[in-house]
Amino acid sequence: MNIIHAYIKIKPEYREEFLEKVRDLVKNSQAEEGNISYKLYEETTEQNAFVMLEEWKDKAAIEYHFQTPHFTEWGKISKDFYSEPTKVLQFEATPLA
Repeated sequence: MNIIHAYIKIKPEYREEFLEKVRDLVKNSQAEEGNISYKLYEETTEQNAFVMLEEWKDKAAIEYHFQTPHFTEWGKISKDFYSEPTKVLQFEATPLA
């Protein structure tokens, strides 16, 4: 399993638009065959700071995700939302046992 943590900071004036439009990204990403989990959380200690926690079957599923229309469209419409570059961490998890 492959895991992604994407730390996102949004300009205050784009908060509502971000929250409205990110719903489609989450919904469509969750529907992808290789997706295990795709959820957005808001930080409790910092306004307009979010983390997208993603779990994918394998690296091929992530590569597919990056090419989907909903992900590429998100890249186009979200450019102005960010107050700083998104920090992305990727992990590979190996099942125990």
